[in-house]
Formats: sequence, C-alpha cells, structure tokens
Amino acid sequence: MAGADHPLRAGGLRGSELALRVCSALVLVPLAIGTAYLGGWPFALLWGAAAAGVLWEWSSLVARNEQFSVLLAGGVSLGLAVVLVATGHVLPALIVVAMGTLGAASLALAERRIWVAGGIPYAGALALGPIILRGDGEQGFLAVLFLFAVVWTTDIGAYFAGRALGGPKLVPWVSPNKTWAGAIGGLLASVLVAVVVAKMAGLTSLFVLAMLAVVLSVLAQAGDLFESFLKRRFNAKDSGHLIPGHGGLMDRLDGFVTASVAAVVIGLARGGFEAPGRGLLVW
Repeated sequence: MAGADHPLRAGGLRGSELALRVCSALVLVPLAIGTAYLGGWPFALLWGAAAAGVLWEWSSLVARNEQFSVLLAGGVSLGLAVVLVATGHVLPALIVVAMGTLGAASLALAERRIWVAGGIPYAGALALGPIILRGDGEQGFLAVLFLFAVVWTTDIGAYFAGRALGGPKLVPWVSPNKTWAGAIGGLLASVLVAVVVAKMAGLTSLFVLAMLAVVLSVLAQAGDLFESFLKRRFNAKDSGHLIPGHGGLMDRLDGFVTASVAAVVIGLARGGFEAPGRGLLVW
C-alpha cells in the first residue's frame, strides 16, 4: 500500500493537519478575542481586513476575467461600509454594500453575474455583522464571545466527532468528508459551551440560549457546506493557502458568516441598532 491509503501514513497526515490547526488557533483566537475586547477601530479593522481577504479569495474562485473589476468595486464599497458602520451608520453601510454588488454585477458576464457579484454581500456580511454586534456598549463584547464560542465549538466538535465516529455522510456530493456524527457532535458541543458561557456571564433563560445555539450551530454548518459547494462548483480544493491547516480565510470563516448574520438579525430585531447584543442574549 502506498500514499495516504496506508494507515500509518494517513494517521501521520491527520496528526500533521491537527498540529497545524492548533498552531493557527493559538495565533488567531487571541487576536479575535483581544480585538473584540478592545472594540472600536481595532475590531473594525480586523474584520474589514478579513472581509477584504475573503473577497479576494471569492473573486479568485469565481470571477477570473472580471477579478480586477470585482475587487475594485467590492474593495471600495467594503472599505466605505466598514468606516460607516464603525461610526454608527448601519443603514448607509448596507446601502453602500448593495451599490457595490450592483456595480460588480454590471461588470460581469451574464452567465456568471450572480456568482461574481455574490462575493461582495458575502464579504460584507463578514465585515459588518461582528462590528454591528460589538457596537452594543453594554452587551456587545459578551455577544461576540457567545457567537465565537458557538461557531468555534461547532467546528471543533464536528471535527473530532466525525474523525472518531465516522458513519454516514452528511451531504457526500457536496463534501465527502462530513458525516452526520460530526454534525451532531458539533451541535451538541456548541449547546454545552453556550450554556456554560451564559451561566458564567450570569445570563438567564438558559433554555432559550441553548436553542439559540442550536440555530447558530446549524447555520454555521450550512455555511460550511455552502463554501464546500462553491469550491466544488468552481473546481477548487481550498479557497486559498493563507492559514496553515485550514486553507484560506473562507475555509476558516465560512460558518461564521452565516451564523453572524443570523445573530445580528436576531439582535437587531429585538434590541434595535442601539442594543443588538442585548437583543441577542437577554430574553
């Protein structure tokens, strides 16, 4: 037997991949939490930079001939939107992202127009969602930590449960490595951690927050599957090679995009622009 099919060699490859993931997490997790604690411009600049990287990867996958035009339209709109939302102008920021999307769509070929333009709202959601949530001066930091905990634990739980238990595939035609065991393991782990975070923070309505974790975890896994579908649709293994053990930024943040959008929508619906964090956490 040769290559990755040999059990010892395959085990070594998995161990190497895990080591790279751990090393990446030791750098990225403190950076994410530290800037979330600081809030303001450090946090906005981090997520603006992440969104710019995601837009680059998306356009590299999808746009190709239109890549420069998409990056120009998307980069300008994203930069302006981050400045607007960081200064408390949420609606104008959303309008700017929409205008950038329309601009990119007008520059793309008709057969790929939706795919090409879709990178701008996708990257915009990644940039604006966390900043809007953190903008709540009272509960913003805790809301972001809660979101981090649910998404990260979903990913970790799914990784280890899937590796340990195997079993039936979740959506094999989209992602052949994901299993039902991993999906359920990630979901259960996220609920447990959400309850622990809520109790440590002195939050009430633990059952509601546990159910909220279920929703966010499911959406995070859906976001992961969508990114897998996108890569398969455009014949790519990874979205990039920026993060060791993970691939590109999209590979690492795919679930966070969808979960953060849901968290912000819930927070805004219940707390308004002044208190989205409280709207998310206090029931």
